[in-house]
Amino acid sequence: MTAKPHSVDLSEFFTEATRVRDNSPLKSLTKYMEADPTLLSLGAGLPHPSTFPFAQIGAHVAPAGASVANTAPADMLNVSVTTSSGAIEGLGKFLQYGNGRGVPSYAAFTREHTHRVHDPKYVDWDTVVSLGNTDAFVKALMLFYTSGDTLLVDEWTYPAIIGTVVPMNIQLAPVRMDAEGMVPEALDHVCTNWTGERKLRMVYTIPTAQNPTGATMSIARKRAIYAVAQKHNLVIIEDDPYYYLQFEPYTADSQNRYTNLPGITSLVPSLLSLDTDGRVIRLDSFSKVLAPGLRCGWVTAPKYITDKIQFHNETSIQQPAGVSQAIVASLMNEQWGHSGWERHLVQIQRDYAMRRDLFVDLCLKHLNGLVEFTVPDAGMFLWFRVQLKPELQGQTGVMQRVFDSMVANHVLLVPGYMFSPKGAEQKVRDEPYIRAAFSFAATTDFEAAITRLAQALEPFC
Repeated sequence: MTAKPHSVDLSEFFTEATRVRDNSPLKSLTKYMEADPTLLSLGAGLPHPSTFPFAQIGAHVAPAGASVANTAPADMLNVSVTTSSGAIEGLGKFLQYGNGRGVPSYAAFTREHTHRVHDPKYVDWDTVVSLGNTDAFVKALMLFYTSGDTLLVDEWTYPAIIGTVVPMNIQLAPVRMDAEGMVPEALDHVCTNWTGERKLRMVYTIPTAQNPTGATMSIARKRAIYAVAQKHNLVIIEDDPYYYLQFEPYTADSQNRYTNLPGITSLVPSLLSLDTDGRVIRLDSFSKVLAPGLRCGWVTAPKYITDKIQFHNETSIQQPAGVSQAIVASLMNEQWGHSGWERHLVQIQRDYAMRRDLFVDLCLKHLNGLVEFTVPDAGMFLWFRVQLKPELQGQTGVMQRVFDSMVANHVLLVPGYMFSPKGAEQKVRDEPYIRAAFSFAATTDFEAAITRLAQALEPFC
């Protein structure tokens, strides 16, 4: 077996703030406490665990592969963490101050899961905790970027990214997309012809169920994007919160649906899994597959990068809330395990695939001639191109009128310009795109919402 290589050192791109960022002086002392159980510490300014008024923290959780709605109370699993838990740490550890790496049992699950699913192709990779992918993006960005730099992004992208970088005076360079997401040739063209004062160093993309377009990169597309990143020596931020929400291609034959859901073993391989250089910073989150309010996620990258994120955590978030880490760690290590986690993911995939299929069925029934869209193979979104009348195409303010018509008809979709790095430009505001989400509304409301949308669009199409 060929030995895995060491990651390429990209620390030359670190900002000055990143270079000097180091371990918290106080937290650097914890290694002595952990290494020597006989050591008596009078240095730690920590509250004593006996003062914590919590004897037990837990939750009733559906068995792996089942939903809460379809599980009787007597069949619920009891996820419980006490002051003296067994396979994971006790509450004294979860509720105490900690380092920016996370409580060991939680952090260990993220590493083991990453190894099982992505098997990174270089030897010195590691994980570090986050509060979810938006928090992780900020930490990853600030490693390499400062005011005046330019970030490569999809031509339509997640609004929180735009909202993060604009106040930091970081510019955005949009890259053309197609039905599979970012186009490699377009990325290469932007980089090759770049004339900015500062070198392009990073590309941000959502490769699975891209928000807002729903596009999912094939393995061939990911290889091509990675090759361009190698050519131009780019860091890739792989923001992949919808990675596990992959399903089968849509079929109009309702009798042959949900027979081959990917689970974990048949997912499209990640950019991380292709990365031999250590240039991919992968962002993962439990938000879409457990609950967003847990605020639990993790970052995978070379250890010299995850160390810097750890040090940043220690002067900002510390780590995810101990209660959240305790519930996730107990669930993953003591109740579900990796096999149960996969059964849960199959159930989530089935739930969202059913939503997708019903929503698409109704769109094909009611929106024919009003919109165009590509059926997504993953995620939560449909990206509609409104079929405006020829005389309305490009007309100033036309999409604002479309939006007003939707509100008047009691249905809400997100205007496309909100996802554009050029959103303030009037030309972009008049681009005929709107995003629909099939993830949250009750399925019993789908048809009413889509018929209202049809009524709102008809005067313009």
